[in-house]
Amino acid sequence: MSCCNSTPDNTIIDDVKEYYGKRLKQSADLQTGACTTGSAPPKYVRETLGLIHEEVVSRYYGCGLVIPQCLTDMKVLDLGSGSGRDVYALSKLVGKNGHVTGVDMTDEQLEVARKYVTYHAEKFGYEKPNVAFVQGYIEKLLELGIPEGTFDIIVSNCVVNLSPDKKAVLQGAYSLLKEGGELYFSDVYADSNLPDTIRKHKVLWGECIAGALWWQDLVKIAEEVGFTTTRLVHATPLPINNDELQKIVEGHQFVSAEYRLFKLPAKPSSPCQVIYKGGVLGSEETFQLDYRRQFKKNEPVTVDEQTASILQNTRFADWFSFQPLPDNQTQEMDKENCLDPFLYISTKGVKAPSGGCCGPSKKSDKCAEVKKCC
Repeated sequence: MSCCNSTPDNTIIDDVKEYYGKRLKQSADLQTGACTTGSAPPKYVRETLGLIHEEVVSRYYGCGLVIPQCLTDMKVLDLGSGSGRDVYALSKLVGKNGHVTGVDMTDEQLEVARKYVTYHAEKFGYEKPNVAFVQGYIEKLLELGIPEGTFDIIVSNCVVNLSPDKKAVLQGAYSLLKEGGELYFSDVYADSNLPDTIRKHKVLWGECIAGALWWQDLVKIAEEVGFTTTRLVHATPLPINNDELQKIVEGHQFVSAEYRLFKLPAKPSSPCQVIYKGGVLGSEETFQLDYRRQFKKNEPVTVDEQTASILQNTRFADWFSFQPLPDNQTQEMDKENCLDPFLYISTKGVKAPSGGCCGPSKKSDKCAEVKKCC
């Protein structure tokens, strides 16, 4: 499945490679609001991002936050890692015994990322680096020489939309994840299938618009490759700030949305009561699984079989206790799982960010830039 485009896949890949390798020199060069704010990061994430080298941050082109909970000692893969901002943030959070691999197809981006491997290892107090950067294509992950079932978590920040073959990306990610692993990613989505006038536009491809999936297609593809459940975490309207490009996309809306997908055992779990024990970094009192499901410390919550399976079969299991439903309780728990990011924005009243968020930062105002650029 190639995302409904009528332009040859190789042409799209080459155009995107040139756009991010040759045309864009810093995030301020973007012509739309594709670099937009995602969900508000907790304090420890803001502090971590503040440690990343300024040149790495200045080449950041992401559209959200791809730092999930429970990262200590994890093995993580970043698809389309670019200049390495997210890789280095994750490398701090997985700790010296964890490891983060970034894969990107662009020489210029990889050159920036690799320049600061030693710098960040020393910054974080590690005896040796816990990151690696690999050149390759996210549509061909199994050709990178990485064994299947290697990673606990795979992340991606505004990159899947740049691929002409989304199904190949998700299939490769599914294969490289361990059972119980998670794909946690931020990407751009459309409210409908897009016409060729948009699909064939080179700049709109580079700006993460022309390759945007209709969000319903994401759910369909995820199920086809084997992911058993899709969860919406956050969504933000994506503004088109360029008047010329706005005319081309008129009648279509776009969002930046964070989803999490899980690779779970085929055998389903049973509905049950769960109790969050507390203590997860950044979520000490309340653990949020998706935008609707929050678990307060020491409070029993009845969950359906899908949510039970996520909590029991992933890295989250140690942070919860599980017990059967009380005999007098029926299974009338809330099974609704809204995946529509446009409905989310409407019901939550989320507004588009004002102004660009990812311009180059100065040392003196780096904290402020980090806070509004995550």
